[in-house]
Amino acid sequence: MADIIRLLPDSVANQIAAGEVIQRPASVVKELVENSVDAGSTCISVIVTEGGKNSIQVIDNGCGMSETDARMAFERHATSKIQEAADLFEIRTKGFRGEALASIAAIATVTLHTRKTENELGTEIQINGSNVEIQGPVSCPAGSNFTVNNLFFNVPARRKFLKNTNTEFRHITEEFIRIALSHPDLEFKLINNGTPVYNLPVVNLKQRITHLFGRSVNASLIPFESETSIVKIKGYIGKPEFAKKKFGEQYFFVNNRYMRHPYFHRAVMKAYEQLLPPDAVPSYFIYLESDPQNIDVNIHPTKTEIKFEDEQAIFQIIKASVKEAIGKTNLAPSIDFDNESSFDIPYIRKNSQVKIPGITVNPDYNPFDSETDKRPSGDSTFKSRQNSNLPDWEKLYEGTGGKEMQPENTSSNLNSQQQVFGQMDFTQHSSFLQLKNRYIFTPVKSGMMVVDQKRAYERIIYERLVHSLAHNFAIAQQTLFPETIQLTPADYSLLNEIFDDLCTIGFDISNFGNNTIVVNGCPSDIRNPEPARLIESVLEEYRNTQGDIKKNARERVARCVARSSAVGYNIPLSVSEMQEVIDQLFGCENPNYSPTGKKIIFILDMQELEKKLN
Repeated sequence: MADIIRLLPDSVANQIAAGEVIQRPASVVKELVENSVDAGSTCISVIVTEGGKNSIQVIDNGCGMSETDARMAFERHATSKIQEAADLFEIRTKGFRGEALASIAAIATVTLHTRKTENELGTEIQINGSNVEIQGPVSCPAGSNFTVNNLFFNVPARRKFLKNTNTEFRHITEEFIRIALSHPDLEFKLINNGTPVYNLPVVNLKQRITHLFGRSVNASLIPFESETSIVKIKGYIGKPEFAKKKFGEQYFFVNNRYMRHPYFHRAVMKAYEQLLPPDAVPSYFIYLESDPQNIDVNIHPTKTEIKFEDEQAIFQIIKASVKEAIGKTNLAPSIDFDNESSFDIPYIRKNSQVKIPGITVNPDYNPFDSETDKRPSGDSTFKSRQNSNLPDWEKLYEGTGGKEMQPENTSSNLNSQQQVFGQMDFTQHSSFLQLKNRYIFTPVKSGMMVVDQKRAYERIIYERLVHSLAHNFAIAQQTLFPETIQLTPADYSLLNEIFDDLCTIGFDISNFGNNTIVVNGCPSDIRNPEPARLIESVLEEYRNTQGDIKKNARERVARCVARSSAVGYNIPLSVSEMQEVIDQLFGCENPNYSPTGKKIIFILDMQELEKKLN
C-alpha cells in the first residue's frame, strides 16, 4: 500500500495559517500596525478603501529593513524577536510569531517599500498569493510602506463571508483605537476612502481618550493608580452617571497590549455594584503592568486572550482599586454633614432633663371597622391610603363570576384575542393592576392574564415600523429643538449603514459632518423620544444582533428601534395606558411573542391557583 502522508506545499500551509491569523481586513491592519510599533515608529498612517476589501496601506517612519530582511520577513515563522523557546516567556513586543506577513501574502497582493535610515536606496518587494513577482531597489522614504490589495482574492469562500463595507471599516476602526490607546506617545492617522477619520498627535493618555471618543468623555473620567507586588494598575474609569447601555468603551491592556478578559470585567462591575442600573456599563481604560514571566500571550493566534498566573489576586486588586477611586471622588452614596438640607442632630445640654418619648394608643381602635369615629385621630397615613389610587380588588376580580364589561375593541382585535386564547372566551375588564412596574395583570374567565409591558410595547412598535418599511412611508414627529449628536467614527459608520432605513421608518436626520449628526425628528409611534439616547441604543442593538443578510437588514433595523424605544420596566402606567397597550397588543398579527421571540403573555388559570392554595 502506497504512503498517504505528505507535507503540504508552503502556499497551502500559508493559507491555512491565514485562516487563523487573518479573519478580515481589520486583522491585516492589526498585524501591520503592530509591526510598525515594534519597528520604533513615531508616526503611523493607515489608509483603507472600501472597508479594506480593496486596499489597505500602512506607512511608518520606523527603522526599516534591509533587502535580505525584507525578503525574509515573508517566510513562515520568520521573526527577529524570538531565538529560543525561553524567549516566549519574556515577550515585551507585539508581533513575535512570524506568521502575519506570510499569511497576508498568501491571500492577497502585497507590495512593500522599505528603507533603513542609513541606506540611500530602499527595497521593493511584490508578492501575489505567496509568489514573489518583484524584488529590487527603489527610491523611498525611510521606514516601511505596506500595501495590501484584493484580500482573499484566491480564497473566494472566505471573501464572500466578509460583511459590507461599513461593517468591515468599523472593525478596522476598533483595532486602530486599541493600538492608539496603547501608545499615546505615538502619532497615528486613519484615512478612509480619502477622508481623514483620525489625526492623533502625541499626547497624554487622557487627551488620547478624549481625541478618540469625543470631548464629552473628558468630564466623566476618573484617574486611578495602584501598585502591588503582583501587578501595577493605572488608568481611568467613568463616572456612574455617564454609564451607557452598551459595550464599546471598556478596554484592558497588559504591558501595552490590548486584551479581552471577561473575568477582570466582572471585577470592575463588582466595584460599581449598587451604583449603576442593571443594564448599564461604565467606561474604563485600565492598564496593567506585569512581569512577562507571569503571563502567557501565546494561547491564541490573535494574542488578545491572555492568561495570568494569579488571576484571582488580580481580580481583587482591580476591584479594590476601582472601588477606592470611586470613593475618593465621593461617587458612592454618603452623608454630607455640611449640606444645609441634611438632617439636624439635636444638641442636649449637660444638665437638661431627658424626656422619654410617648406613644398615644387608642385601645378601642379596630382596623377592620369602617366607622370613622374609631380610627386613631391624626392618622395621616390611613387618610393618605384612602385617598390614593389603589386598585379595587373586588372589582378587579368580579369578572371571574360577577359583572363583566365588554371591551371596546374592533372585530379584528377580538379575532386576535380568540387566536391567542383559543376557546377560552376572552373578556376584557375595566380594572388592571401593574405589578412592580413590570407586569400588567387583568382577570379573564379562566383566571388571570399576565402581560410583560416592555415586550408588549416592542411588539406594537415593531409591527408599525415594519408596516412603514413595507410601504416606504412613515410620519416623523419633529423635535422642538433639533439635537446635535457627536458619534465615534465606528458609530458614525454604522449609522451610515442603516441611514436610509432609519429615515424610512420616521427618523429625520441630517449629516453635519465630522462624525456629527442632527436629529430633527423621530418616528411618531415612539413615546417621549430622547434622540441622543435613542440613536445610541439603536446603534448598540443593531451592532449586537446577528446576521448580515440584506433581505433581513430592514427588519433588523425595525427590531432594534422597537427594542430601544419601547416603554421599559420601572415605568408606572395609568389604567387607561394599560387598557391601551392591551388593545393595541391584540391588534397585532402576532401578540404572543416579542420581536426577539420572547413570550409576552402568560395565563394563570383558576385550576392552577386552586392547586397552589390547597
